Amino acid sequence: MKRITRRHFIKATGSAALGMTGAGLVSTAARAQAPVRIVFWHSMGGNLGETVVKAFVNTFNASRRDIQVEAQFQGTYDDAVNKLRASIQSSAVPAVAQVYDIGTRFMIDSKGIVPAQEFIDREKFDLGALEPNILAYYRVGDRLYSMPFNTSTAILYYNKDMYKKAGLDPNRPPRTFEDIEAFAKQLVTGGTGGSGITISIYGWFFEQMLARQGALYANNGNGRDRAATEVVYNREEGQRILDWWARMVKAGIASNPGRWPAGNAAAQRAFSAGQTAMIFESTATLRSLLTQSGGRFEVGTGYFPKPPRAADGGSIVGGASVWILRNRPPAEQRAAWEFVKFITAPPQQAAWYAGTGYFPIRKDAYRERVAQETLGRNPQFLTAISELRSSPINRTTQGALLGVFPEARQRIEEAIEAAILGRKSPKQALDDAAKDVDQAIAVYNRTMGVA
Repeated sequence: MKRITRRHFIKATGSAALGMTGAGLVSTAARAQAPVRIVFWHSMGGNLGETVVKAFVNTFNASRRDIQVEAQFQGTYDDAVNKLRASIQSSAVPAVAQVYDIGTRFMIDSKGIVPAQEFIDREKFDLGALEPNILAYYRVGDRLYSMPFNTSTAILYYNKDMYKKAGLDPNRPPRTFEDIEAFAKQLVTGGTGGSGITISIYGWFFEQMLARQGALYANNGNGRDRAATEVVYNREEGQRILDWWARMVKAGIASNPGRWPAGNAAAQRAFSAGQTAMIFESTATLRSLLTQSGGRFEVGTGYFPKPPRAADGGSIVGGASVWILRNRPPAEQRAAWEFVKFITAPPQQAAWYAGTGYFPIRKDAYRERVAQETLGRNPQFLTAISELRSSPINRTTQGALLGVFPEARQRIEEAIEAAILGRKSPKQALDDAAKDVDQAIAVYNRTMGVA
């Protein structure tokens, strides 16, 4: 697939983007004044940062004489949140920051942000074109606290050539836990020369498997009816996941590449090299996997699996949103809102989709030419958005709100590892993890004054 360059992004986000932000209407007085300068913290490293984010910022800056944005890379999502924790009550914060999905509870509790809803209400900004399932994650109560930006879901990737060799229908991806197990066994015994499936130990995958069963991660409606006081993933649904996972590893039909993030990278390499027939990954890795596989085999995509009895489950979105920080001058907050509108407008979202695999947060972005061309060349891009739109909106698919979610993910990854390596039973591993996380929640709630 052709690599999307900075030139492609500028071309895709040019004149239409200017119309979206009103850049052509800058007044004479605004030209005469010094521009408002704002800082944007982000966690898009590598090609995403160099090509996509910089192209967006440069295009925005070229279109506005009254606002200039400086993008500053802050490392991983965890790094960025830790920096915000240390500075959010001071004037050292940026005007706008990208924060991953599981940072939502902390950002709200910090009292250091201006809810996006305030700007939305002030100018009657229309949210009608945005994907309802994405808005549902970032809405708490009836308020949208941040604007979604880069959004993904977890999907199944599979090697269609290996399916054919094993006698499986390459156009029928597995849909259930039982399907995955049966297919993996047939792929191994069918002489494909690789592993049936490679599953990295990643807390996000565990969360998805719960949600696909319609099961909660935490009490009090996943912390959305009122603040969560304990996790509840150590019930039947969580044990089912670890039983299934450990059974496949023990049987030799699933391989364990280790914990996130190294495990994810290893799984991607194994898949791209034709050493494993299936992996779970974010839809945001689609373009990378297509490039890495180099056309040596046909890449298939399918929905994330669930038990056959799960009727009301669905997917939880991942990725990140952008937040406007309170401890900056009002002029900077207003400028930040203009920039937020720009990067979430249809041209930018379509270019982002074409260049990364993150799908647009808004439906009208698919009308942009670059998005249509992407879908025409690679229909695999349809899987994630179809999965999202087929998911019901309820407390399980909205995802959990926990102030200690980063720590909770690390603890569940330790539990998964202990179970699949046979060091603990699935029940014991989950119970131990839940006990530790419950203690962390209690400390957080008490420290932050969360009731």
